[in-house]
Amino acid sequence: MTEPTAARIDGLAVRDLHVARGERSVLHDVRFDAPKRAVVALVGPSGAGKSTLLRCLNRLHAPDGGTVLLDGEDTAALDPCTLRRRVGLVGQVPVMLPGSVRENVAYGLDPAAAADADRLTRALRDAGLDADFLDRTASELSGGERARVALARALTREPELLLLDEPTAALDAAVARHIAATVRSLAGAGLGVVVATHDLAFAADVADRAVALRDGTAVSGAPAELLAAARDGDPAAHAAATASDAVEEPGT
Repeated sequence: MTEPTAARIDGLAVRDLHVARGERSVLHDVRFDAPKRAVVALVGPSGAGKSTLLRCLNRLHAPDGGTVLLDGEDTAALDPCTLRRRVGLVGQVPVMLPGSVRENVAYGLDPAAAADADRLTRALRDAGLDADFLDRTASELSGGERARVALARALTREPELLLLDEPTAALDAAVARHIAATVRSLAGAGLGVVVATHDLAFAADVADRAVALRDGTAVSGAPAELLAAARDGDPAAHAAATASDAVEEPGT
């Protein structure tokens, strides 16, 4: 009898992912979907492997086992540069290069794209900043402004999915709310977003679905149940109740 073919996910699909450091298992049997046009929140305690998992999604870190699929294709078979243009990563600490915001946002683009003022302005606007920021000196920006410029820099590559590592770390509540609105707007425009965060209030604001990491395993499901369980320190307690939600599209 022929095995049924798994449904192709328009976005990222993680299947049985395993990461080890020496003889210690960091992540094992991790499975979840991150579709486009949706926000997936990765939550868990410090050291649970959230950043490692993010880096596996665009192969900045090669997993020791399992598969990550992008639109049904194994990411291990894709050219790394092409993969990282399609699946962008914004790190936890926004790194500003010397010079202007324009130079930072355009960094790494080919000359024609770097000279395209409309492209740079659009990326800034999508990140929640005005066009007049292009001529600002990057080193003089606030923490929240730096976070948005780093986001804009990723958006100039016109990715299909975006990975955000602790985007509200060290930001005040007002700036975090602006970042949340930006993330929701990006998903509404068709981008898939995976955000690793310890901020459960932020996760509740932005997520269509959640993945809770604990002791190297992942529990996927509806944000309300998983985030409530994460506050109690035991997301696995809701595994059975939320397992069916993990394969549904948001809003179904």
